[in-house]
Amino acid sequence: MNKTTIHSIIKTKDLSIGYQQKKQQLIVAKNINITINQATFTALIGKNGVGKSTLLRTLTKVQQPLSGNVYLKNKSISAYSHKELATELSLVLTDGLPESQLTVFELIALGRQPYTNWIDKLQANDISKINWAIEQTEITHLKDKKFYELSDGQLQRVMIARALAQDTEIIILDEPTAHLDMHHTYKIFLLLKKLVATTGKTILISTHQINLALELVDELIVMKSNSIASGRTQDIIESNALETLFPKDILRFNKTLQQFTVNKKN
Repeated sequence: MNKTTIHSIIKTKDLSIGYQQKKQQLIVAKNINITINQATFTALIGKNGVGKSTLLRTLTKVQQPLSGNVYLKNKSISAYSHKELATELSLVLTDGLPESQLTVFELIALGRQPYTNWIDKLQANDISKINWAIEQTEITHLKDKKFYELSDGQLQRVMIARALAQDTEIIILDEPTAHLDMHHTYKIFLLLKKLVATTGKTILISTHQINLALELVDELIVMKSNSIASGRTQDIIESNALETLFPKDILRFNKTLQQFTVNKKN
């Protein structure tokens, strides 16, 4: 894709997210108007409990909005059937996998379910997509292992491979580095950045690794308790949207370094 031509792929309009409790609404966030552009690596950042996971679930139709709308390719996401949506968007959650004897190859093959026939028989094209996903995530040496034999870092690569095998234009990951050390966290970020560059896919992650996101992602969505902003990383930095993300008594945003640093006055 021509990088000088920017096309939005997901938009929200006056979106309110939260939960319906009997006759009462529990609003987590409201007036959300964000844009996610094609072929970008985008990070959703914010404090714990601000509603990042709720927003991701709403963007992917796992959860219904309280009001407003989500648009995928200029079409309301509510107009997509679950099968249609599964060919446009893949979702990687932090939920643990159920116990099974699946091998890595078999687990990745589950990503082909939107396309396989009623007996889930893999065709040549499905196998080709699975092998391509395995190659892209550099886990060929793991494909015959049982998935429960893997380290957390290896398993995260397998889950990314499953999303790649699903062959959707958009991949959304909720805290993909939540259980990883610094080394493997950095490797996952680099892998996702590489995949955007080499495949043209749009990848959105929620993350607490904010300094790493500031260094590596193309665009940011900054979610606060009373506002939300989205845009190119450098534009977000220049807009001062990060200055009030955390209380300044411990952390402050250093605009020169473009990183959060410890407030040494404490």
